[in-house]
Amino acid sequence: MDLSSSDIFVKKIYSLEYPKENQEIQSAWIVFIKVQAASVLGSGVDFLLTYILAEYVHCWYILGNFVGNIAGGITQFLLCRNWAFQMPPGRIGSQALKFTAVFAGNLILSAALVYLLTHFLGLHYMLSKLMSSIILGVSYNYLLQKYLVFAG
Repeated sequence: MDLSSSDIFVKKIYSLEYPKENQEIQSAWIVFIKVQAASVLGSGVDFLLTYILAEYVHCWYILGNFVGNIAGGITQFLLCRNWAFQMPPGRIGSQALKFTAVFAGNLILSAALVYLLTHFLGLHYMLSKLMSSIILGVSYNYLLQKYLVFAG
């Protein structure tokens, strides 16, 4: 069987020649990267919908931010559950409930940050949204998803 260099690299990363602790660290980084990728994709849905609502439908940017956040949150939940954390079937109800609670906090924090950065610092609402998404994505969202929503 002919293995490509990327196959050999992946096989080497997970081979038994590395101590179990290193494999767990590698796995944790992969999950972190997958969660961030899911966050980027969810944010893509969020940003696109926010922009369309604010610029073409002429909704207030905070309302557009709210609706975009919900659509992005649903996208992120499904990607995190099924791809990043690879959760088995079942328990989706309790995970969705926990995710909704975390997400409600994210909505409040996101709206507050977007408002503060736009209203008081005079930043464009999309730049404010980008900044708040990055800050919340790598801190609040990741930690609560890992240790509360999708905890093994």
